[in-house]
Amino acid sequence: MASGHFFWAIFYFACLCSASLANNAKVNFREKEKKILDQILGAGKYDARIRPSGINGTDGPAIVRINLFVRSIMTISDIKMEYSVQLTFREQWLDERLKFDDIGGRLKYLTLTEANRVWMPDLFFSNEKEGHFHNIIMPNVYIRIFPYGSVLYSIRISLTLACPMNLKLYPLDRQVCSLRMASYGWTTADLVFLWKEGDPVQVVKNLHLPRFTLEKFLTDYCNSKTNTGEYSCLKVDLLFKREFSYYLIQIYIPCCMLVIVSWVSFWLDQGAVPARVSLGVTTLLTMATQTSGINASLPPVSYTKAIDVWTGVCLTFVFGALLEFALVNYASRSDMHRENMKKKRREMEQASLDAASDLLDTDSNATFAMKPLVRHPGDPLALEKLRQCEVHMQAPKRPNCCRSWLSKFPTSPFKKVPCLGRGQCSRSKRIDVISRITFPLVFALFNLVYWSTYLFREEEED
Repeated sequence: MASGHFFWAIFYFACLCSASLANNAKVNFREKEKKILDQILGAGKYDARIRPSGINGTDGPAIVRINLFVRSIMTISDIKMEYSVQLTFREQWLDERLKFDDIGGRLKYLTLTEANRVWMPDLFFSNEKEGHFHNIIMPNVYIRIFPYGSVLYSIRISLTLACPMNLKLYPLDRQVCSLRMASYGWTTADLVFLWKEGDPVQVVKNLHLPRFTLEKFLTDYCNSKTNTGEYSCLKVDLLFKREFSYYLIQIYIPCCMLVIVSWVSFWLDQGAVPARVSLGVTTLLTMATQTSGINASLPPVSYTKAIDVWTGVCLTFVFGALLEFALVNYASRSDMHRENMKKKRREMEQASLDAASDLLDTDSNATFAMKPLVRHPGDPLALEKLRQCEVHMQAPKRPNCCRSWLSKFPTSPFKKVPCLGRGQCSRSKRIDVISRITFPLVFALFNLVYWSTYLFREEEED
């Protein structure tokens, strides 16, 4: 009989164990999460208006650690001085009122999607212009509560932030754009922001920007003091380098080509007035249009930019080429007037010589008078002989390298021979020859000074 009771006792105990195991296997942990949330966030148990205590439960400030993940940088606008960025923003703090039992390590954390159910730091982006959350397909935000009371808040946001730029070296410049985060209402006595230890800022790999390169980024603190107290602040400085190859192809090379094309007028004949005027005006208008297009993509600043120096000098060279033709045209008309005056003078001298010879012939036939051996100073024949003597008796001069080289041109004014035709040794031709040499040399010197100055200044900025 006793053995029978013992058997039934063992059987009953085995049934209880199997039922207990079955119940454990069917535990719904989501129900457990609901009960835990109701326990720690229930009415009268948690007040989201009260900030957490300080370290080790003291009355010190609550410590909030921040880290960011930069997903993309969309645009960097020079004219508006702003940039757009999409990032995952995370902040973590300790709230001992949210501690719970993790059921032997089976509950790693609790997840919330409503940020208003727990206390949240009043962080804001101080240099923000526009911003929005992402709600497709569901709001991209979550809150995780860990068993020891730690709270992790994560959200994906897109921001348009102000970025004051210094464009003195544009387009050889580097720009520093900041992302500033500060507390709006809690002073440093109640709330302190700190960067998360380790790697507080991550940037997505293969970040591509159309005109910039992200060289590096730096984290720092930027606490601000006002008449209402001191507020905690964090900042990230993003260092962008402008891609110069785009501006070299779109601005610098076309401007050089326009300047060189304007020099073609120096090689055209001075009588080709329509061709030279059309070339000068066309290059001038094209250069002016190029300059206005560049300035339209930049803000109106009070200082001079590197691109302003380049376009201004190029515009000056093109305008100078047009003025050179005006000077050549004036010199050509002056040479023509001078040539006409010389022609009239020669005709008058020839007429006087003919009259004198006729008079002498008449006198010789009538009275057989002999010609005087010495003529008066005003005698035309004496003047002509004197000119011939001056030509043959000129003292030889030392050879000049520059004049020797210029004498190779048929338009050179340095040939000491009479002009054989109109314009052969005219001043207008001389101006064209000098311009063919002077303009390229001065432009090459300007390029040397320009690139040396701004490239060295860029290295000093670095």
